Amino acid sequence: KSLNKIVEENAFGESMFSIIPSLKSEKWQLVNSDFKTPLKHIPTMPLTLMQKQWLKAISLDPRIKLFDVNFEGLDDVEPLFTPDDYYIYDKYGDGDPYEDEKYVERFKTIISAMRNKQNLKIEMVNRKGNTVYSRCIPERIEYSEKDDKFRLVTSGCRFIKTVNIAKITKCRIYTGETILEAEPSEDDYETITLKVSEERNTLERSLMHFAHFEKRAEKLDDHYLLHIKFQRDDEPEMVIRVLSFGPTIEVLGSEGFKQLIINKLKS
Repeated sequence: KSLNKIVEENAFGESMFSIIPSLKSEKWQLVNSDFKTPLKHIPTMPLTLMQKQWLKAISLDPRIKLFDVNFEGLDDVEPLFTPDDYYIYDKYGDGDPYEDEKYVERFKTIISAMRNKQNLKIEMVNRKGNTVYSRCIPERIEYSEKDDKFRLVTSGCRFIKTVNIAKITKCRIYTGETILEAEPSEDDYETITLKVSEERNTLERSLMHFAHFEKRAEKLDDHYLLHIKFQRDDEPEMVIRVLSFGPTIEVLGSEGFKQLIINKLKS
């Protein structure tokens, strides 16, 4: 039944009459008569030079230190590209301090707490410059491409929902008895509609810029409509991203997002 299902989903209708008999008779030596693999050892495929060059290039990214990735065997490999080969012109220059060992240590503590479903005790500086303390459940980590900053999204604490990891001065895994339990929450999404002009290759640039969002594009007479769906927590960053295109993009909806754009321009 499993073989039939795989063939139905991945091959032509008439393939059933050739593939299944070839497998069962072991003419195609992919499975034995008991439908188990004849392979005695797991096959491996060595990396190509291009793949090694890509990994070498990724290893030069300062953010990679946060994730304990092993890049052994690349000492004599030339990178496919280096940070000096490109310049990101629309990103803020005060990104997170990825070379700071204390920042790296705090980041890894957060990752560990998330993987092991543990509570965190954090000490941080708020917007007013005051030091505050909190215990929370680390839900996920987000990265802002525009700000070049990592954010921690938490639950279990009504005072702190999202915090820049660079603002955290101390953090440790909570080992007490009163453990906060995560509550199931539904993601809150918003959809905006953008009028994209044909000037300055705006459509292609915008599709690349918003590549990791769910979206849909329509072609009208002399412009395009771009509908983008994103989590409401990302709203402040979306405002900045849309404004970076200047007059070649006009916000048609939602009304709430339009008002955020207006307020940002006025300020």
